[in-house]
Amino acid sequence: MPRPGRERFAGDAPSAAVVGGGIAGLAAATALAERGVRVTLYEQGEALGGRLAGWPVRLADGSEATMSRGFHAFFRQYYNLRGLLRRADPGLASLTPLPDYPLLHRDGTADSFAQVPRTPPWSALGFVALSPTFGWRDLAAMNPRAALPLLDVRVPEVYERFDGVSAEAFLHRINFPEAAHHLAFEVFSRSFFADPRELSAAELLLMFHIYFLGSSEGLLFDVPNEPFPQALWDPLGGYLRRLGTEVRTRTPVLRVRPAADGDLMVETEGAADRHQAVVLALDTRGLRHLVASSEQLGQSGGASWRADIAALRTAPPFLVSRLWLDRPLREDRAGFLGTSGFDGLDNVSVLDRWEGESARWAARTGGSVVELHAYAVAEGTEPKEVQRRMLDRLHEIYPETADAGVVDARHEWRADCPVFSVGGHRRRPGVRTPHPRVTLAGDLVRTGLPVALMERAATSGFLAANALLADWGVRGQVLWTVPRAGRSPFLRALAGRAVRR
Repeated sequence: MPRPGRERFAGDAPSAAVVGGGIAGLAAATALAERGVRVTLYEQGEALGGRLAGWPVRLADGSEATMSRGFHAFFRQYYNLRGLLRRADPGLASLTPLPDYPLLHRDGTADSFAQVPRTPPWSALGFVALSPTFGWRDLAAMNPRAALPLLDVRVPEVYERFDGVSAEAFLHRINFPEAAHHLAFEVFSRSFFADPRELSAAELLLMFHIYFLGSSEGLLFDVPNEPFPQALWDPLGGYLRRLGTEVRTRTPVLRVRPAADGDLMVETEGAADRHQAVVLALDTRGLRHLVASSEQLGQSGGASWRADIAALRTAPPFLVSRLWLDRPLREDRAGFLGTSGFDGLDNVSVLDRWEGESARWAARTGGSVVELHAYAVAEGTEPKEVQRRMLDRLHEIYPETADAGVVDARHEWRADCPVFSVGGHRRRPGVRTPHPRVTLAGDLVRTGLPVALMERAATSGFLAANALLADWGVRGQVLWTVPRAGRSPFLRALAGRAVRR
């Protein structure tokens, strides 16, 4: 049955502002502009991409390069994000697959997902059969009743049941083997830049569902084959401009003010633009600041919405160190390696194995480009000490780097990712706000769908646009997600019995 509403606006169309040019803002702007809405996209930075933006740097050897916040995995379950990227790149030629998601523990054990079956439940069983750190004895020793909720994760029920428990406490509750804790923490918990003692168990369960028992794509992923601007955001920005979108970079929004006639005034330095709707697609700190500056926004919903926005927190700081070395790494080194037990080093990427710009620099100089990530760094830690320690751990993991000269190094310290703390779900804002023509988007937003990380950002952007379009009687973007419940009827029945007892 066709969905009600028009396909797009004919004649005079409303004007909408999208504040924030990251993934969420780009998704919202795309859905609106494709349906004829007159969109203005405001981005305070010099380029699009938000937390995945890139910027030019000149290295010590005179080379020009693109710096960013580094490696991001574009998993195959990111249906809506991939759909967004296909607007400018229909065949996703800008993404290249990595053959594995290897994990290395400091005790020498290593796990791989390359040979694990992708179809649930064989994906989980296959991993147990192949993993050196999680075997059949470990599976038998787990608390079956406590672990059964893993088999049938549902949204939003998973938050109702497990948001009040930490990820670490949940793993202890189900007797998850200590030797395999790094699997859960490195693959899932620290993907949120969070300490597992602080992360909601509901988010851990949701991630398990998305990648293991709720989808058939597994844990393999793609990466951009050029830096983010060239591969992703410049083409998508061009697509939006061809649709008539006015893209304003270097334009921070100071406040949003409801006008007496129902419109919304978007105030920037020295200007105020009138729009019929606004999508706020900002990171945690940016959203808090803008709502605090927009005194009249959300007042009709009482103080609770504004208080919830003000209460939003960011995850602990993290470090991205990129090193341009004067010699290559061994040929068998993986393009990406997840690590555990190495004093806070979470992963190592060899960019010249998959990113064109880095590969060209390495081919020209005979060197290599290596990137180190350290998440959830303790507050008050001396940055230079962390940078030195991460370099030491690189030398330990890849000994051939110990004698390499560092042609240049760039260190990015950030603390702007949302934190999904224990018990915090009920206060996280949804797409709708007290103002009917203002919606929210971003990976901090509740969507009611089984999505996370970059896919949550893209999905929320489409949802924010859809909410406005529905009010205007226009059909919105069709969304795809992994199933809301486990794919195996047998495992769902087992989980149901555990709940009913």
